[in-house]
Amino acid sequence: MRNVTLAEKCLKIPVAKLTVGMFIESLDRKNQLISIGNSGLLRNQSDINTLIRHGVEYVWVDLTRSNSTKKANQSLQSTSVSARVPFIRKKWMSREAAQVKAGELLSESKRLIQKVLFETFEGKAVEIAPFEHLADNMINMMWQDLDALSCMSALRNKDAYLLEHSVNVAFLLLTFGRFLKLEQSILKDLVIGGILHDIGKIKIDIGVLNKPGKLTQAEFEHIKCHQNYAIDILSGIKGLSQVSKDVCLMHHEKLDGKGYPLGLAGDDITLYGRMSCIVDIYDALTANRSYKEAMSPAAAFKILLSLTSFHLDKALVYDFIRCVGIYPVGSLVELSNGLVGIVWTANKNDVLHPIVKCFYSVINRQYVNVKMVDLSQCDLSIERGLVAACLEIDPTPFY
Repeated sequence: MRNVTLAEKCLKIPVAKLTVGMFIESLDRKNQLISIGNSGLLRNQSDINTLIRHGVEYVWVDLTRSNSTKKANQSLQSTSVSARVPFIRKKWMSREAAQVKAGELLSESKRLIQKVLFETFEGKAVEIAPFEHLADNMINMMWQDLDALSCMSALRNKDAYLLEHSVNVAFLLLTFGRFLKLEQSILKDLVIGGILHDIGKIKIDIGVLNKPGKLTQAEFEHIKCHQNYAIDILSGIKGLSQVSKDVCLMHHEKLDGKGYPLGLAGDDITLYGRMSCIVDIYDALTANRSYKEAMSPAAAFKILLSLTSFHLDKALVYDFIRCVGIYPVGSLVELSNGLVGIVWTANKNDVLHPIVKCFYSVINRQYVNVKMVDLSQCDLSIERGLVAACLEIDPTPFY
């Protein structure tokens, strides 16, 4: 092992010991190092309060990049000696490597869901520990490269809808919760709830569940029973939080009280239940199904807004749209020059001008050499959002 240089040495200290002028390299939660995109110099007390509000207890401070102030030095000197261990900064991860890692994580998620569905069908008890581990990994991946995770979650296979829908609902709840600045423990519970939210469907007739045509009233009533089945299944999962239960059991409730399974109305539907209502509908609309093609995010947003008068929380819907973005990372767009590409990297300062990975020409109706186009650095603009089916193309190889 090579020697750790001075520039690589960091100090793990409690958030309570932080002072203005210190440089934060990474967060540390339960001894797991988590890279953060907003690492940097603490310029004011508000920066420290943000860490506290997010439930962070310890951070790694880069001594060589921290401003040398009397107050900071006193705080460092009073830190426990046991905390003074060297931290080797993780190597920067390329986007390609992050994509691979995100893909592996999502595949792992689907395998876990499939395993649990099978065990549930067999009447076996569901253990919470694997879901907690998966949730931790998804949260860590979000901090490392949210765009990579967003891109990989956009890849859909209508023959694996139930598995992918559960994973995507978990991911969307995670990003939504992060946008709303919810605590770390809540984010974890949201992920677990999202993964389990459709577990009751294992008891539904597969022919009805995957029926390509319109459901009869009797078939629809049968599918609605999946929430009643879920109540029984979830009651047997030891250690499942109330937040996770709300996500699972409230995602079909409506503000006007006409939802199911309990017909809850208004404030009886918790924040986490309201979030899951929005996320569940959005992902269903933007996914390929056995009976319909995927809808563009923009079209899905219009439907969500149309439901705010009786079904969905209007303020939360607007928050969700701001969270996902008009052109979400991983979605397809057509540029003003006729090139089609994947929204590759979000531009937080200008949501209308992301970086787009172009691979197809509408004008020539053929694939072209892959080209990264930074819309903030050129005169091109996004003409419209797309779904692959409308152009009869397969974008999968380009993710």
